[in-house]
Amino acid sequence: MPFFVIFIIIPFAEIIVFMSVSDVIGLGTALIMALITAILGGAIVRYQGIQTIMNAQKNLRQGILPSRELFDGLCLVAAGATLITPGFITDVIGFLLLVPAFREILLKKLIHSGRFEASSFGAEHNGSFNDPYKDHHNFRDPDVIDVEYETVDEDADKDKGA
Repeated sequence: MPFFVIFIIIPFAEIIVFMSVSDVIGLGTALIMALITAILGGAIVRYQGIQTIMNAQKNLRQGILPSRELFDGLCLVAAGATLITPGFITDVIGFLLLVPAFREILLKKLIHSGRFEASSFGAEHNGSFNDPYKDHHNFRDPDVIDVEYETVDEDADKDKGA
């Protein structure tokens, strides 16, 4: 079903909307608007993407899992993809994904749907991902280094070989 929606219904709806808008404002104006939204959206995606990467790096340096930044990054990738797709419906979706308040609502709905689960690998977490107001989990103390070691008895190895 998603294939049908993405590759059949959305392009068909885009063509209908584009033709309707072109009838009202003219084909040239509609094409210029589509180009401007792609350029403007790309610039906003780039700016927000850089900010998201910087926030993720800051959290990682503090030993905090950047789960919120990962979600924002995913939304920004989706926004970029929809904004470079010509059409007004995808532009509306793309610009909505650029609004932090919309992403917050989307995140809360995804968390409360119960279909998503997060795991922490080698990290202790203080709280639950089901709590929409906790954006991260703390790793163990960054001053502690976990290692594995094996004691090798060189005398026992020599006895086996002799």
